[in-house]
Amino acid sequence: MQELFEYSDKLNSPYEAFLFDTEKDNFPVRAHWHYFVEIIYILQGSVIVSSINDSRTASTGSLAVFHPQTVHSIYPDNGSYCKYAVLKFDINRLNMSNSYSPKLSYILAAARDDSSSDFLFDGSELCGIPAEEIFMSCIHEIEEKNYGYDLIIQSNLSELLVKLIRIWRHKGFDTDHISVSQVEAESIHTITEYIDSHFAEPLKVQTLADKCGMSYSYFARLFKQLYGQSCKEYIEFIRICKAEDMLLFTNFDLNYISQETGFSDCSHLIKTFKKLKGITPKQFRLKMRR
Repeated sequence: MQELFEYSDKLNSPYEAFLFDTEKDNFPVRAHWHYFVEIIYILQGSVIVSSINDSRTASTGSLAVFHPQTVHSIYPDNGSYCKYAVLKFDINRLNMSNSYSPKLSYILAAARDDSSSDFLFDGSELCGIPAEEIFMSCIHEIEEKNYGYDLIIQSNLSELLVKLIRIWRHKGFDTDHISVSQVEAESIHTITEYIDSHFAEPLKVQTLADKCGMSYSYFARLFKQLYGQSCKEYIEFIRICKAEDMLLFTNFDLNYISQETGFSDCSHLIKTFKKLKGITPKQFRLKMRR
């Protein structure tokens, strides 16, 4: 079964920029995660964007931010056509002045779990931000790779991110008090790779805490602070993402899918799927295959 992790070459290709056409490119974009920040800007049409447990409709003029190491997917909006621009980049390559503290990578990590920093921006929120111009400029620079192209891309990305963070701040997101140390955060992020690779096996939170060298209570508290859900809920979410993938791209029955995705039985899969997605697995398969 395909893992959710998508490799990103941060050393040789720290920036990616391209156009995506749902009629020409491989669509839908299945649930996955990577170490890059990914931002999409809808140029035409609409799609359903999902990040962690939140699914929303993104239409023309909307922008979605997918944080590093966050599972996300993009699905058709009732068969609608869509064309969007994509920016993917290593957040650590953006060098900000000392007046910005903490670093952008810390800010985005905190924003991922803050209710005032929504991952989706509609067109009205982006008023005054030349989003389309920034995306198209980055795409052009990547294609041409002319002298200093990376500096222009860094400038564009920095402008876009700072303006998006300003919108979050206006909504109440506090960038001045980022509490989780980077060392501890990286330890937790590493364990999500382990969960992705071992999701079909019995996974106990205590075992995962031990692997991070933390007590159960501290690990559980830190995990929820970083991901906005408990470790047990996160494991369920990953298993549902795997089940979702099998429902879309295979003809296996629910009994087989439940076994392959780590659920105790078919009933457990159906109950959890409906809790997270609002519909049953069968309804989901029928809806997406119309």
